[in-house]
Amino acid sequence: MFKVKNLMLVSLLVLTGFSIFGQGITISDSIKSNNIFRRFRLYVPNSYTGQAVPLVFNLHGYTSSASQQQLYSNFMPIADTAKFLLVLPEGTAPSGQQYFNAGFGPGVNDVLFMSDLIDSLKLTYSIDNNCIYSCGMSNGGIMSYYLACNLPNRFAAIASVTGSMLNGWFTCIPGRPFPVMEIHGTNDATVPYNGDATFANIDSVVKKWRTYNNCNSIPITYSVPNTNTTDGATAISYRYTGGTNGAEVELYKVANGAHTWPGAFPIGVTCQDFNASAEIWRFFRKYKLNMFVTDVKENELHMMMELFPNPTSSSLNIKIECEKVVNYDITNLYGQQLLNGQLINGTNKIKTEELYEGIYFLKLTGDNNLTLTKKFIKSR
Repeated sequence: MFKVKNLMLVSLLVLTGFSIFGQGITISDSIKSNNIFRRFRLYVPNSYTGQAVPLVFNLHGYTSSASQQQLYSNFMPIADTAKFLLVLPEGTAPSGQQYFNAGFGPGVNDVLFMSDLIDSLKLTYSIDNNCIYSCGMSNGGIMSYYLACNLPNRFAAIASVTGSMLNGWFTCIPGRPFPVMEIHGTNDATVPYNGDATFANIDSVVKKWRTYNNCNSIPITYSVPNTNTTDGATAISYRYTGGTNGAEVELYKVANGAHTWPGAFPIGVTCQDFNASAEIWRFFRKYKLNMFVTDVKENELHMMMELFPNPTSSSLNIKIECEKVVNYDITNLYGQQLLNGQLINGTNKIKTEELYEGIYFLKLTGDNNLTLTKKFIKSR
């Protein structure tokens, strides 16, 4: 396991005079994934009114946390204007330092966690299935590459800041064109630009994805204006166009840049000539999953279902249209199964008197294990 400095101490926000802006609310919550309670933070902009919106995953680095990553990358003003939900999952700390298991070996299944988190958020929020993205810092960027390889039918594009791919799974492929952005400093001492025994060389990573996506081998090159001459760094953008179905690869090569997030408060050499968060969203917004996956089913049942009354006190009516018997489970917020049975075509009634007041989930399972989940409230 590699070690990354804890860059995002909240006290530094005060010391450096940086402030965090956002017009929405941040919710701290948890879900149960693979029998483990997993925490996350969700930023909901005031612009959210229930319409289907994009969802951006923002993953922290090794030794860091969701709250620190939220402060450091400061995506909130972008989410406010671009109208997307921002979710910041929390890693686990089996050996004392928190991280995401991006193919490092035995440990928690963070690919499953990300998939379960999408499913959970969709129970409460209207999310555009074609506009789900992942980015992250260091270990979070590595995890984003790992999601591209192992969960390609849920994420439309990924971006990595100071991350790379591991040599152990460098040859992985997602089975579809996959847009990728990398932002990396040439003086990164933690995840070296030129790679090492653990991390792949950044130029090799870029070449892998632009070759896989059938992009042009000669990039469109753009020297980022050196608007801040005191930050100790400059940057060049390399954009590989012409990929299959429009999948491009972009690299921001930050000359003399350290293991830092461009545009963020400086801890070490931090390029201030561009804002990494803004560039990531500019990149993401070009892509939809259905540009690369023709049938985005999300493993869900497609059937008409009505659930009433909701809230309910004594019984729940479930009206469905189905040709075959459908199994159902009712679970609480902790994932505990409380009721189960079968439903048939038409209106079915389930007694709920014995349930305590609170929030519950009704999960229907049909042929081929396709599922559909709805939330309901038990009242007095």
